[in-house]
Amino acid sequence: MSSEQVIGRVQHWVREVVVGHNFCPFAAPSLDDTHYQVLSADAEQRLHELVACCLRLRQQPQIETALLIVPEGLDDFDCYLDQLALAEDLLSAQGFDGEFQLASFHPDYCFAGVEPEAAENYTNRSPYPIFHLLREASLSQALGSVTAPEKIPERNRRYAEQLGVGKLQASLKQSQELD
Repeated sequence: MSSEQVIGRVQHWVREVVVGHNFCPFAAPSLDDTHYQVLSADAEQRLHELVACCLRLRQQPQIETALLIVPEGLDDFDCYLDQLALAEDLLSAQGFDGEFQLASFHPDYCFAGVEPEAAENYTNRSPYPIFHLLREASLSQALGSVTAPEKIPERNRRYAEQLGVGKLQASLKQSQELD
């Protein structure tokens, strides 16, 4: 599958699931300012690409956020979490603390202490493993513009339960099979 097809699937998922279900109330305004990039299957190379993307965002402030997609090499959720921890450590070691942070999405995402097939996991399930690179200043500004941002996860959990696992699975599958 080409990088363009992978990116197309993720863009569809962002529009239809993330924005469509309002799982992230901050996503819609930055849709046109989002950088999408397919990362290498090689773990070490992925980390280099992550740092390069941070430098790119630093040089190009018009890019609000970046979705770094890993279609190969991180199918296992636990391996993905290990890579996420390495990526967070690398960002810190490279001096990006306070500037960028990572959010995480994976096809098998499972919140700690939650049953794997619980509807709430679908708020972070994506067509492919994704590292979402966020500007901390923008995130702080967005959180400051929302009343009770700490209630967003609970609202998402309740909404996901109302939608039901079947509908959420179908939405995710549609993005995964899009051509």
